[in-house]
Amino acid sequence: MQVMAFSPTGLLSLVVFMVLVVEPHPAYGSSRGGWFGRNQGAATPLVNGICAASVTIHGYKCEEHQVKTQDGYILSMQRIPEGRIGGNSSGNKKQPVLIQHGVLVDGMTWLLNSPQQNLPMILADNGFDVWLANTRGTRFCRHHVSLHPSQPEFWDWSWDELVSYDLPAVFDFVFNHTAQKIHYIGHSLGTLIGLASFSEGHQEDQLKSAAFLSPIAYLTHMKTALGVVAARAFVGEITTLFGVAEFNPKGQQASIFLKALCNYPGVDCYDLVTAITGKNCCLNASTVDLFLQNEPQSTATKNMVHLAQTVRDGVIAKYNYGRPDYNLMHYGEARPPIYNISNIPKDLPIFISYGGQDALSDVEDVGQLLDNLKYHDVNKLSIQYIKDYAHADFIMGVNAKDIVYNQVVSFFKNQQ
Repeated sequence: MQVMAFSPTGLLSLVVFMVLVVEPHPAYGSSRGGWFGRNQGAATPLVNGICAASVTIHGYKCEEHQVKTQDGYILSMQRIPEGRIGGNSSGNKKQPVLIQHGVLVDGMTWLLNSPQQNLPMILADNGFDVWLANTRGTRFCRHHVSLHPSQPEFWDWSWDELVSYDLPAVFDFVFNHTAQKIHYIGHSLGTLIGLASFSEGHQEDQLKSAAFLSPIAYLTHMKTALGVVAARAFVGEITTLFGVAEFNPKGQQASIFLKALCNYPGVDCYDLVTAITGKNCCLNASTVDLFLQNEPQSTATKNMVHLAQTVRDGVIAKYNYGRPDYNLMHYGEARPPIYNISNIPKDLPIFISYGGQDALSDVEDVGQLLDNLKYHDVNKLSIQYIKDYAHADFIMGVNAKDIVYNQVVSFFKNQQ
């Protein structure tokens, strides 16, 4: 495939494309480029919240909560306190589990399959107190002052702020409600912010164990060529250069560029989910259609630039402001500080599950992550490798219960 020359407009479009690289937005089973004509605009509005749309309709109790971060964002959370059968008749406190989604989606993504197949309800039916976290930028997020999503200031953040503000806020909230240590589950970006946070000692007194599904940490060997081209393009201070603070993957700029890209020699958009995330073995077409009705959602341009930096630089570091003096102003040093994954407490029980077909969480990159954990207590580290799984199988795979989720349930129960 040829490499295109980029004008400033083309450069912006490339970074817009990077939005579609980090989380699957497929033209699954549709005609070439067919995704672009479907469900343009915002995600499907959920007037009464995620609980009403996807949980209580199946006979589960569900609570909507709001959590305020220290920097003023108000995040939504959903709690499934028990399963459909049995309740809490034993009187024992249920162990809380906090589940964190990836980029450009929200907690709804975990609930797309049937109750027998989706992770939150499986956990609830196995006696856990389940909490779904939703980061800033998702559909129910707002700010406690006058900041509105239409204002650039609302989008002035990267995944650093998810590490420093969002994750501590939701951990504090769950811990204060349950008075128990918390099991954590992350997928994709949810793994990155968990790894970064735990490496800095955050949540250490509130964390019981962690499960990382399709972990995103190092991204050097990412196999999706389109993503590599996008990430390695110079993005620099794009929020300043172009005045684009919000990345809307269903916006006009992204659609125009992707239509052109799908007609480029060597690019096949017939099945965009495969082109971007790898060859997922086990997706149901109706589930993917439901995904497209609800996702993708906007994120901050700065967040996508930060992810691109992670791909290009080969390290897990804080946001690079592009100039030594700017970095000095923010960090007290000329280069952004590194998140040292090896600082994660050696006795923290960790479960990692990754796939052999995953184009984003590549086997070699996961190997580098595991190398960072080589001094971890071997009795506290569980690794699962699934040869046929790719990135989306971990959240939407029809057989994920048998292959992954039952392993997660057993892992958590072994920590009790």
